[in-house]
Amino acid sequence: MNRSTVAARGVATAMLAGPWEPPSLRRRITHCLGRDRAPRWVMRLVPQVLELYPRPPRDRPRELAAVIQQLPAWQEALGSTRPPRVLHWLIEPTEMATTRWPVTPLPDLGALARLLDLDTGELAWFADARILERQAREPLRHYRWSARPTRDGVRLLAAPKPRLKEIQRRLLRHVLAPITLHPAAHGGVPGRSVASALAPHAGAQVVIRADLEMFFAAIPARRVYGVLRTAGYPEAVGYAITGLCTTVIPRAVWQAIKPPAGLDRHRRLGQSLAVPHLPQGAPTSPALANLVAFSLDRRLSGLARAFGAEYTRYVDDLTFSGGSRLRSARSAFVEQLAAITADEGFRLVEAKTVALGASGRQQAFGAVLNHHPTLSRPERDALRALLHNCAVHGWRSQARGRDGFPAHVLGRIGHLSGLDPVLGAKLRDRYDRIDWT
Repeated sequence: MNRSTVAARGVATAMLAGPWEPPSLRRRITHCLGRDRAPRWVMRLVPQVLELYPRPPRDRPRELAAVIQQLPAWQEALGSTRPPRVLHWLIEPTEMATTRWPVTPLPDLGALARLLDLDTGELAWFADARILERQAREPLRHYRWSARPTRDGVRLLAAPKPRLKEIQRRLLRHVLAPITLHPAAHGGVPGRSVASALAPHAGAQVVIRADLEMFFAAIPARRVYGVLRTAGYPEAVGYAITGLCTTVIPRAVWQAIKPPAGLDRHRRLGQSLAVPHLPQGAPTSPALANLVAFSLDRRLSGLARAFGAEYTRYVDDLTFSGGSRLRSARSAFVEQLAAITADEGFRLVEAKTVALGASGRQQAFGAVLNHHPTLSRPERDALRALLHNCAVHGWRSQARGRDGFPAHVLGRIGHLSGLDPVLGAKLRDRYDRIDWT
């Protein structure tokens, strides 16, 4: 940060530290500069600022500092024999901007620290403004990192350690949950599930599926900060919450991963993970990803309506369905889909963009959609057979030494029930008649 920027921030801080009227503004600027009298450029600076800001921008002091540096009076000050230099830093009160959501008011960093039960030092440590996670050894990291191979590369999971996880859960409840999501978003949303994401597409003539590449890693911290500023939080609070909810991959963790065959995608992933981004594994990431993707959902919903189609998104899976208009213009639709996605800062996985007609199996999220959402016939038959064998031969004969096998079976039935409640209820009745002792 150069001297001009530091001085401008000091002047902006002094201006916001009291009444927003010319005499008071001049006095505070003069005091912060350590001068006995206001320099001539200060006399010109104050009316120039008041012309742009009739009211004090207490929620955005950094913006004010940046604006000050562009004003003619400031350029005059830089060319004077005594350029601006801040000797006394004042404490400026910040406050919430106007918001349309019932979020918890956090007018300053003190209020945020009290909400999270932290002192100011702990708040700065967990927010990691200096991005120490990139170089820190495992005991000092805020996340536990793990790599899971996938069919087309590797997935990096970042699980927050217990203290940070509790901080993020509080932020989820008090800051993120009250903000309205787009109706098309279904993943990580209370009351919306795979079943609700699939229901609008059942029985359609054509279903188009698409995937977003490295969804969480593709959302940088600046877009998270934008959501928080839109919610009314002042700059300092927005920066702190952004730091608490984003991270970077440690250099040692990335270097230990063996590059897969798809080097281009691996390189893009590494570039995204090396800058602050949403970690896949934090409780706040699904909600923040949905909020960032609001504009994407709005535009894709409009695209779907233009083709007489329906649209839903479950995390990074996009699903569209429609009739003859969509079926006859599939190529044009997919082309516009890719263009909108790229314009919104995301990227489609080309190999996973498919169109499924009603004459074949229309499958999404492991469910078949041709008539109503349910598991495929082989999966349904396999689950029925498993319950039959457990009833006839005893469940231990089917467990093959696996721990928690009854819970595993119940989980499979629960997944089916979410898609097909009628069949799920029948299989749950069979489950309840089995002796699981």
